[in-house]
Amino acid sequence: MALARRNVQPENRDSTRINSQIRISPVRVVSEEGEQLGIIPTEQALERARDAGLDLVEVAPNERPPVCRIMDYGKFKYDKNKKKNSGSSHTKTKEIRLRPKTGDEDIRTKVRQAEKFLEHKDKVQVSVLFRGREMAHIEEGRKVMEQVIEILSEVGKVETKPQQHGRRMICMIAPK
Repeated sequence: MALARRNVQPENRDSTRINSQIRISPVRVVSEEGEQLGIIPTEQALERARDAGLDLVEVAPNERPPVCRIMDYGKFKYDKNKKKNSGSSHTKTKEIRLRPKTGDEDIRTKVRQAEKFLEHKDKVQVSVLFRGREMAHIEEGRKVMEQVIEILSEVGKVETKPQQHGRRMICMIAPK
């Protein structure tokens, strides 16, 4: 037995009415400079918008009468989208992996990479991986971790202290 399909509209469609989509008359109109033009018939408001080379955009549809503004709709939509996307933060999480027996110069190389990440406002997860018998010498891994934290303390701050998770020790460092 086949199930009936519903016509599902995408949720992210823009519901703002512009120009000829505005059916209610009269409307309260605000000019492109932001001054109140008062309550006028929709046709007259559309004419004013066309004369200015702009759009008539319904900005407060639930008011009585609805409030419309004469503006460039493309620019309005662009700014609205830009504002919505700017809320998300830039930070990403980058990881550097070390071992308890990693040499000093190799550690310095990894730390330089971590410093670059922190300068770009990314978080850095420092992981020390243990294999086999290295699990018996966790203090060696802790020394490596402390060394890295000490060097990175100039450009970042410890967000989560070093914690042991099975075969790995993890520490999160955030930019200052």
